[in-house]
Amino acid sequence: MSHAGRPAESDKRTLRREFLSVRNRLTADDVREAAAALADRALDLPELADARTVAAYVSVGGEPGTLALLDALRERGVRVLLPALLPDNDLDWGSYTGEGSLARVQHGGKMALFEPSGERLGPDAVTEADAVLLPGLAVDGRGMRLGRGGGSYDRALARLERAGARPALVVLLYDAEVVAHVPEEPHDRPVHAVVTPSGVRRFPAGA
Repeated sequence: MSHAGRPAESDKRTLRREFLSVRNRLTADDVREAAAALADRALDLPELADARTVAAYVSVGGEPGTLALLDALRERGVRVLLPALLPDNDLDWGSYTGEGSLARVQHGGKMALFEPSGERLGPDAVTEADAVLLPGLAVDGRGMRLGRGGGSYDRALARLERAGARPALVVLLYDAEVVAHVPEEPHDRPVHAVVTPSGVRRFPAGA
């Protein structure tokens, strides 16, 4: 499809600004309440109930909160992997063993991230995950995810594909971020499900 090149990327940039501006207006209470509801919904997912290893991330700023979910997964005995951003925007991984295992890392002019402070397991560690929790800004009815635009998770998803790994792909969002249509490019892959504070939606295209 000819529209899937630069025009799609331009549309994505516009949408990212819109969704980020809404998130930036959220209060700390908004984020905290949504995080508790999100954790409850996500923990009921069969894909997480059966998972031995989950690749996730630590939310920052107005992102839907993940720490409550990470701690609940650990209490279940799940091995939780968290990303560490590499200079080339690829992702290395390390184990999450509680909030004390996180380090705040400033990446140039980008936002500071909370990354695992322990041993690095290598970019291929994500291929061991039974489920991957993805950050995003929106998802549409086909399961196409709008990311932040750095390309880090596109690379992780491509790595899963090359390895023949088929973990459940789940994006965590606010209710209003499930939309009718997200512009796509040829490398974009649909997710299997979205979890929001009010519920879960599955996508047949990601199955």
